[in-house]
Amino acid sequence: MHHYILTSSRFDFDRYGLVPRSSPRQDGLILTTGTITMKMSLYLVRLYEQMHTPKYVIAMGASIIIGKMFSIDCYSIVGGVDKLIPVDIYFPGCPPKPEAVIDAITKLLKKISRKLYEDRIGLNE
Repeated sequence: MHHYILTSSRFDFDRYGLVPRSSPRQDGLILTTGTITMKMSLYLVRLYEQMHTPKYVIAMGASIIIGKMFSIDCYSIVGGVDKLIPVDIYFPGCPPKPEAVIDAITKLLKKISRKLYEDRIGLNE
C-alpha cells in the first residue's frame, strides 16, 4: 500500500481528521493490513487495549480478513484479524487503492454518526 498517496492533496486524510499519532493512547482508529503472525498478534491486541474508547478498526485486504492462503498451510498465521480484535469495517483489495481506503473511512464515519444519532434518540425517550 502506498501510504504517501493517502497524504496527497487528492486523497488527504486531514480532511477526515485522521492525523497519525505517536502513541496508541491518543489514537482511535487502527488500519490493519497484511498477514498477522501469532507472534505479532500479541502486540496488536496490546495496542488495541491501550487505545481509549471509542475504538475503531478497519481491515484492508484478504490477507488480514481471512489469512488468505497462508493460514491453511502455516501454523503461525492467524486466520483473520477478527479473531483477535473486533473489526468495524472490512474491505478487500490487495493492495487496496486509496479510493477504497477513503470509502471505508466514509462508511466508518456514517456508522459512527448513526450510532450517535441512535444514542441521542434513546436518551430522549
